[in-house]
Amino acid sequence: MAYKLINATQAKPGTAIMIEGNPCVVRSNDISKSGKHGASKCRIEAIGVIDDKKRVIAVPGSERFEVPMINKNKGQILSVGDSNLSVMDLESFETFDIPTTQENKELVKEGDTVEYWDVEGHKMIKRTL
Repeated sequence: MAYKLINATQAKPGTAIMIEGNPCVVRSNDISKSGKHGASKCRIEAIGVIDDKKRVIAVPGSERFEVPMINKNKGQILSVGDSNLSVMDLESFETFDIPTTQENKELVKEGDTVEYWDVEGHKMIKRTL
């Protein structure tokens, strides 16, 4: 659920936008000037927040993009399982599971405080505190 729309010319580096249904962070935006034969064009390079894929698109400057909701919260690791981590939010004391990879399991252990992001309903651990 996005909470606002922006034009392609307003997508500056560091801005989060939705590209093909995936939340991405803009790395660069090359804007060509409008001229005799048409409107401005934007070439946007972005990196996916969830999957870390690079996406490059070329769109008119008037194209509208959704800005995704990214909530950054702190949590504590309660247990480390085979395929997921049990995390408790430190503000609301809500407990939930986050799918994990082998490299994430090696970085965290029970009792660690972590920063997790809730991006459009998808939760992921970003770093340990």
